[in-house]
Amino acid sequence: MGKERQVVNPERKRRRFSPEFKVEAVKLLELGQKPATQLALELGVARNKLYQWQEQAKARGKESFQERLGRPVKAEQDEVTRLKAELKRVTEERDILKKAAAYFAKELG
Repeated sequence: MGKERQVVNPERKRRRFSPEFKVEAVKLLELGQKPATQLALELGVARNKLYQWQEQAKARGKESFQERLGRPVKAEQDEVTRLKAELKRVTEERDILKKAAAYFAKELG
């Protein structure tokens, strides 16, 4: 049905950069002592990646580079799921109690 992905270069691995590296790279870029192309070559990153990091830093601050590892995100999703289930249960209990209170109010009144 869908298109099959062709692997262009199977040996190529995705590179990950630490938040500290990104912050330092943006600082060096903003100092302007070297052209962005030269800085990118020295750091071993693509020039456009430096500009992306710079935009992220401007938009969200330096903490935008903090890594979010898979486990905390999964834990947060599990917590959200648990809280939604609990909210549904409590809402049903509240509705039942409202109906019971109305019923007994009629009986007494």
